[in-house]
Amino acid sequence: MQATVSESDDRELIDRLRAGEPDAFERVYEAEKASVYGFLLRLCRDAHVAADLFQNVWLKLARHAPRLREDSNLRAWLLTVARREYISFRRAQALDISRVLLLDLDDQGATASGPDADLALADALGRIADGDRELLLLAASGLEPEAIAEALGVSGVALRQRLSRARRRLAVALSEGEAPGVRTAPKGAG
Repeated sequence: MQATVSESDDRELIDRLRAGEPDAFERVYEAEKASVYGFLLRLCRDAHVAADLFQNVWLKLARHAPRLREDSNLRAWLLTVARREYISFRRAQALDISRVLLLDLDDQGATASGPDADLALADALGRIADGDRELLLLAASGLEPEAIAEALGVSGVALRQRLSRARRRLAVALSEGEAPGVRTAPKGAG
């Protein structure tokens, strides 16, 4: 049976955490580990990633315990940290430009290769709308289309339409850049 931490216990535990008492940390860990890990696992759907992010959450608690506010809700604090860890992880994935190059730009008449193309692609991604950029980066991250559709709350058909429009907009942004190593098909071709 999982131990739970009540709101009245929170204040006492926070005082003990702030004082650096190891048994307070252990009590919070035992009480909240299942909810934190479960949240991360459902969020990222990858047990290995969830386990890494889970460890980061507890490291952050250990580092920040002396600075916890007295009125903190420990579970809310832990889940907020877990969410931020996940967001940071996703941003780091999105910044991996090599994943973006996996996009099937040939469907839109553009081909990319080399360092100049990487810069042109990064520049073009910076010039398209946030929603289009997010969609393209999600598609390039290796998620299955069903998972992307679910995360965005859209149907598979709507996802394909949005992805097609986002790819066209990226191809236009790439053609406007006219960087070496990136060529686009003439209008009307492809």
